[in-house]
Amino acid sequence: MTWTFALIIIAGILLKFLTSPPSALVGWVLSKFELHPRLESEGITITFDGKHLDEEEKNRFLDSFNNAQFLNKNHIFPGNEALFLHPDTNNIPHVIYLKRKNKEVTFHVFSYEDHVDVVKQWKKKIASYTLDADYLQKSAVGGPN
Repeated sequence: MTWTFALIIIAGILLKFLTSPPSALVGWVLSKFELHPRLESEGITITFDGKHLDEEEKNRFLDSFNNAQFLNKNHIFPGNEALFLHPDTNNIPHVIYLKRKNKEVTFHVFSYEDHVDVVKQWKKKIASYTLDADYLQKSAVGGPN
């Protein structure tokens, strides 16, 4: 009788936990799969035309990158990865190198007049998405001053 009661209590707790998990756990799980993450300045290097941005420009760029609005994901078909990494434009991308623990991620940020394309590269995977970045273009994407 005691074991039955204990199992019912434990099953109830597990059911409650599965139907409404704590928000911290939900945030952690979602952060593992988000396409446009929020970046912090430590462990990040940003280059433009092969030159490293200084700390003030890097912080301004990261702030505007984090505030940019996600518009849509661009689908990359197998074999077309090079077209996204090296598009046929004269745009020089900002390249963000991110290294945390054993994860290395590279972001190529291409600025256009009406949007910003970001190509995220990690391991052997590539993803591309578009940001509505009026704020990003005005503050940082034009290149180092």
